[in-house]
Amino acid sequence: MKTRISIIAVLVISVALQGCVSNKKYNSLQSSYNKLESDTREVRQKYLLTERNLAVAGNRVKSLEEQLASEKANLRSLQDALNKCLNSSNQGNVNISKLVDEINSSNKYIQQLVNTKNKSDSLNLVLTNNLTRSLSQQEMKDVNVQVLKGVVYISLSDNMLYKSGSYEISSTAGETLGKIAKIIKDYNNYDVLIEGNTDNVPISQPNIRNNWDLSALRASSVVQALQRNYGVDPKRLTAGGRGEHNPIADNNTNEGKAKNRRTQIIITPKLDQFMELIGKAPDQQAD
Repeated sequence: MKTRISIIAVLVISVALQGCVSNKKYNSLQSSYNKLESDTREVRQKYLLTERNLAVAGNRVKSLEEQLASEKANLRSLQDALNKCLNSSNQGNVNISKLVDEINSSNKYIQQLVNTKNKSDSLNLVLTNNLTRSLSQQEMKDVNVQVLKGVVYISLSDNMLYKSGSYEISSTAGETLGKIAKIIKDYNNYDVLIEGNTDNVPISQPNIRNNWDLSALRASSVVQALQRNYGVDPKRLTAGGRGEHNPIADNNTNEGKAKNRRTQIIITPKLDQFMELIGKAPDQQAD
């Protein structure tokens, strides 16, 4: 805010003194003002990008913290049971030994969750930054990339992808779609689901019955473009439409409707790859 006030002050002074200074000095002041205003916009864009990355990381932290709290509650329950056993003169040593083993196993799993949480937060943030590195600031307004539990979610706005009220891909979407195709090829062993979504405004095109049709046709257009124009293996691709029934914002506002009109590309590992990603919890000792 102080920077913007300073910029305005410089502009006002420059206008006031325009009649007293040379054109060369006036043009120099005007150029300085334009550069400061451009720098301010760039800082604002970087702030918005950082804020979004922090929100993604915060969601992951919350999920792992909930798991951690559950395991700690389980540990307290086991500890209470052990204390009761120790206070009972008739309790056998076998049950006490078993409870000690369970507590040790629970402690080990809690530590594993803590380590996984820290590693996962860092890994997801690094992956997200790497995947969005090739996207320009303008493209980042229409493309949202997230990595959650090894799954890549790429959300594309309809304004960027399609001609207005149509399922045909616009000519201006080619460069951005090419960068998305590069991400898909980098995950060449993963399956790819293209999912179309709309707002709740009924479609009025004669050859499209409803929003189910529109969302499915838009997803199909992206699938065919990825195959035909960018060489993505069609065996990896699936096209699906969810119509207006998977909103992420309020359809009562224009801003909310714009967010709901999106095409989501979900790059997900196969079952065996997914098991490798999530790892295994420590084995519990058999009874």
